[in-house]
Amino acid sequence: MDTQRRPLIGGNWKMHGDGDEAISLANSLADARSVAELVVFPPFVHLGVVTDVLADSEVMVGAQDVSPHESGAHTGQTSARMLLDCGCTWTLVGHSERRHELGENDSLCAAKVTRALQEGLNVMLCVGETLEEREAGNAHQVVQDQLLESLKGCSSLDPGRLALAYEPVWAIGTGLTATPEDAQDMHQALRKTLSGRYDASSATGCRILYGGSVKPANAAALLTCPDIDGALVGGASLSADSFLAIASAAESWTSS
Repeated sequence: MDTQRRPLIGGNWKMHGDGDEAISLANSLADARSVAELVVFPPFVHLGVVTDVLADSEVMVGAQDVSPHESGAHTGQTSARMLLDCGCTWTLVGHSERRHELGENDSLCAAKVTRALQEGLNVMLCVGETLEEREAGNAHQVVQDQLLESLKGCSSLDPGRLALAYEPVWAIGTGLTATPEDAQDMHQALRKTLSGRYDASSATGCRILYGGSVKPANAAALLTCPDIDGALVGGASLSADSFLAIASAAESWTSS
């Protein structure tokens, strides 16, 4: 982790919990203080209550997805302006579970990234390869293509408003984790791709997070890597203690 980039720790709650559980978890995070920026991504139906609980805290709230449309007859979709209205400052785009379960492609991700940024939301863009793609030796090409295609609508890069999350699909919810060496290798490649697409300064400033079975036990080893600037946490973010322990790993590294 480059100490010039403030660590960013995201908690993707996915499709877990009822309203009372969301409020309880948010309350457990409300007094959190960290060197790292913290953002949680609750299910859509809980965004209102979670933003209310965290309104005066240092913990930001984001959505798990956003519509590529400004408004209109798009049943089941939620616009960037709606998300901003309920207190969101971030949105995920391109999470592998949406790419693979719902068939979202890079073109759709690009439209979502562009719309969200235009409307004022910060974007955490997710990219990552499957096990088959990695074993075939295509991991770098697959992830680079996802990145470039998903940023087609962005003529410039504001590293304060766009973060990347490298999530190898084979490590999400499986208990498997990329080694720190493998994760650093991919993060370095992503930063090089950003530099070629934009410029060295933008690439250096952009935060690239690792996601894929991140836990308190492996967070420190990952966050010591120079190009890993935080973590997008899945299952471990459903426990305030685990989520904050991962944030503490980032804090320990930046202060060392």
